[in-house]
Amino acid sequence: MASSPRIALHWQILIGLIAGILVGLAINTMWNAETWASMGIDDPASWIDHTKEPAIENANANPSFIARTALFVHNLNNFVGDLFMRGLRFIAVPIVVFSLIVGASSLNDLAKLRRIGTKTIAIYLATTAIAISVGLLFANIINPGSFVSEETRDGFAAQFGDQAKAKINAAQAPDIWDTVLNIVPKNPFNAIAEGNMLQVVFASLLVGIALTLIKREKATLVISFFDAMTDVIIKVVEIVLIIAPYAVFALIVEQIAQMGLDVLGALAAYCLVVVAGLLTMMLVVYPIGFKLIAGVGYGRFFKAISPAQLLAFSSASSSATLPVTMECCEQRLGIKEEVSSFVLPIGATINMDGTALYQGVAAVFIAQLYDMDLSIAQQLTIVLTATLASIGTAGVPGVGMIMLVIVLQSVGIPLHGIAVILGVDRILDMCRTSCNITGDAMVCAVVASSEGAIESPEQVAARLAHPFDEDPVDKGRLDN
Repeated sequence: MASSPRIALHWQILIGLIAGILVGLAINTMWNAETWASMGIDDPASWIDHTKEPAIENANANPSFIARTALFVHNLNNFVGDLFMRGLRFIAVPIVVFSLIVGASSLNDLAKLRRIGTKTIAIYLATTAIAISVGLLFANIINPGSFVSEETRDGFAAQFGDQAKAKINAAQAPDIWDTVLNIVPKNPFNAIAEGNMLQVVFASLLVGIALTLIKREKATLVISFFDAMTDVIIKVVEIVLIIAPYAVFALIVEQIAQMGLDVLGALAAYCLVVVAGLLTMMLVVYPIGFKLIAGVGYGRFFKAISPAQLLAFSSASSSATLPVTMECCEQRLGIKEEVSSFVLPIGATINMDGTALYQGVAAVFIAQLYDMDLSIAQQLTIVLTATLASIGTAGVPGVGMIMLVIVLQSVGIPLHGIAVILGVDRILDMCRTSCNITGDAMVCAVVASSEGAIESPEQVAARLAHPFDEDPVDKGRLDN
C-alpha cells in the first residue's frame, strides 16, 4: 500500500508557527492573575520560575492539580524549545569549521579565494548601508514617534526602565583596532568552545589556505576527513530538523504569551515602519541580487530558504540558524559547498541588514519622541555607526538592542528612550533575523552565480530525486 505523501518541512514549520501564535495570544488574553488564584497560585511569577522567592508569605502553598499540570506543560514547552536551540548551536560551530576548511582548501587557488572574499564582503557592506538608508527613509516619511503620546512613553519608561539601564550598562563603543584585532583568536580551541564565530571563521579559513600551500598528496587526506565530517554534520542537521515544527511552536508560544497585543498596539506605528523596511529589503532589494544578477526566480529562492527563514524568525538567532541556512542553500538551492561554506558563515557574523535597519528606525523614532530633529549629517553618522556596529554584532537574540545604545550615543539621542521600545524588541528581533539570513542567502546566490557554482532547477530536482547518487556539483572537488 502506498504511503501518504509527507508534508514539506517548510509547511510543517509554518503550521507550528501559526499554531504557536494563536495559542500564545489565547494564553495572554485569557490566562490572568484571577485564573492562577482560582488554582491556589497567589504568586504566578515564582510558581513558573522556581528560582524566584515568592513575594507573598505562604504563597502557592496549596496548588491545584490543574496548576501543577499547567506548570508541567510550561516546563515541557520550554524544554522542547531549549533542546532544539541547543541542537542548532551544537551544530553551528562544527559545520563552519569543517565546511569552511574544505571550501577554502578545495579551491586550490588563492586568487580565486581572494576574489570570492572581496565580492562577499563588498556586497555585505553595501546591503547593510542600503538597509539602514531604507529604514531612515521610512522613519522620516511616516514619523512613527508622533503616534505615541507622552503618557504612553512615560508608562513604558516606568515599566521597562530597569531593563533599559541594563542594556545601556552592557554596551561598549566599538574600537576599530580592537574589532580587527579580535578577529584573530588567542586560542582557536577557546574560540570554538565559546562559539566566537568571527574567530572560528578566521581560524578555519587560515587552515584551509594553509592546506593549499602544502603538498597535495598530504593535503588530500586531511581534506577528505573534513569533507566526510561535513556530510556527517549535514545529516545531524536533518535529524535535528525532525523536531523543528514542535520547537517553533514552543518558542513562539512563550514569546507571544508574554508580550500580548497591548504593548504591540501601543507601538504599532513603530513596528509597522520596521516591518515595512524589512519587507522592502526582502521583496524589493534582495531580488535585485538573486533574480536580476544571479538569475534565480522568486519562487525557487524563497521555497529553497523558507525553512531557514521560519527558524530564524522563531529563534531570533542568525548563528543558531546557520546550519539550516547552509543546508537550504546547498541542498535546496544547489549552491556549491566551496562558496556557501565561505559566504554564509561570514554573513552570519558580519551581515546584519535587518538589525542595522532596525537601529536606524529606532534612532529616528526615539529622537521623534523627544522632539529632536536629526540633521542630514547626524543621519549619515547613524548610517556609518550602524554599519560598523553590525559587523561586531553577535548573531544571538537581543544583542541588537545593546548595539543600538552605541548608535544613539553617536548622535546624542537620549538613551533612556530605549525603555519605550523594549516591550516589542523580541518580536522585531525575530523579524530582523529573518531578514538577516535572507540577505545571507541572496549574497551567497550572487557570488555562486558569478563563479558558476550554482545548479539549475533541473539539476536540483534530479539530485533530490536521487539523493544517494554522486552530486555533480561536488564531483571532482578534491581533484582540482
